[in-house]
Amino acid sequence: MNQMLSDSPPANAATDPTVALDQPPPTVEPARFVKPQRVAFVQSCWHRDIVAESRIAFLAEIAARGISPAQVDLFEVPGAFEIPLHVQLLAKTRRYTAIVAAGLVVDGGIYRHDFVAGTVINALMDVQLRTEVPVFSAVLTPQQFHEHATHFDFFRKHFAIKGVEVAEACADTLHALERLRGQVAAGMV
Repeated sequence: MNQMLSDSPPANAATDPTVALDQPPPTVEPARFVKPQRVAFVQSCWHRDIVAESRIAFLAEIAARGISPAQVDLFEVPGAFEIPLHVQLLAKTRRYTAIVAAGLVVDGGIYRHDFVAGTVINALMDVQLRTEVPVFSAVLTPQQFHEHATHFDFFRKHFAIKGVEVAEACADTLHALERLRGQVAAGMV
């Protein structure tokens, strides 16, 4: 059984020659959720000013997709390495329909940053698979990061983009899971 929505996309000039080219595109309401959604957003404090951009963008985009920022609980942890345990404890509460993790892992010269990043991502995936609570990552590991204004500005903008992307993935996944669970409950799958 296909999870795709059966609704046809709205007609536009590219798909229907009877639609005038000068008409504005139709306003699309965000798809409504069947059940209330509650999301946890776990953010590391290391480079807080940069990582916060993902949270700000996430909250704006998730609101546009039908989940009020009041339904998003924010949590901070010291660094990215501490994110997975926090995410696991939150997932085990069964209070959240999704959890988002955000952090910046940079090469501090003490240990390999790629090891830390890989460990964090693998642990987040493990939590997701064991608890069946979707976990989304905006934990980023740049190849190069230097403590100067150019890099700070670049990564602030990049984290804002990632905040939007993770909100899109979160909302789309929650809708897909609602459809799938409905199909399972109806004996269709």
